[in-house]
Amino acid sequence: MNDETSDKKPTAVPLSQNARRVLGVLVEKAKTTPDHYPLTLAAVISGSNQKSNRSPKLDLDDEDALLALDELRRVGAAREVQGSGRSTKYRHAAYEWLDVESPGAAVMTELLLRGPQTLGEIRTRASRMYALVDLDAVKTVIDELVAKGLVEPLTPPGRGQTFSHTLYPPEERQYLEAKVAKESSAPASPKRSADAVDQLVARLDSVTERIESLEKRLAELES
Repeated sequence: MNDETSDKKPTAVPLSQNARRVLGVLVEKAKTTPDHYPLTLAAVISGSNQKSNRSPKLDLDDEDALLALDELRRVGAAREVQGSGRSTKYRHAAYEWLDVESPGAAVMTELLLRGPQTLGEIRTRASRMYALVDLDAVKTVIDELVAKGLVEPLTPPGRGQTFSHTLYPPEERQYLEAKVAKESSAPASPKRSADAVDQLVARLDSVTERIESLEKRLAELES
């Protein structure tokens, strides 16, 4: 089935940490490496455990990934498909499941892969999947996702306001609220301009991703 929008209302429900990571990986890879999509189990694990564009760092094994994929398939967020050579592959159904278009999918993917972020961080990171021209464009997408109940603000309006997806189970949501409250009460430290920091983060993520890609190619050549 093509990754297109539908007229259905969102059917999204809270997901485990591993399932959120795997769903984010499936959408990300469909956008950034379409030639290698749908993904094999090995590709799902590699994408879930990669060091760049991920927070927190995870170390999923075959069983973890399969359980996460089963969870996604059970709620209708992913599907199993037959790949070339009869190998099993996996694809997301996020557009229908979340009832979003490409901009919303890009923003939700970054929130799933990296957790709560500011508008500037979201714009910098999600733009690798969908071009978000400025912060107003990001705010428009965020407002649409908030209206759908998929995103919520974690901090008060203003510079540096943080947003999160709403797919955390209750126990994780409570932990997240406590963490944000603790960070908000900590003394503020001098920072470089938000734009400069966002650009630096994006460059570091890009370099790290390229290094991981080269390491993977070298490992394949050696084997």
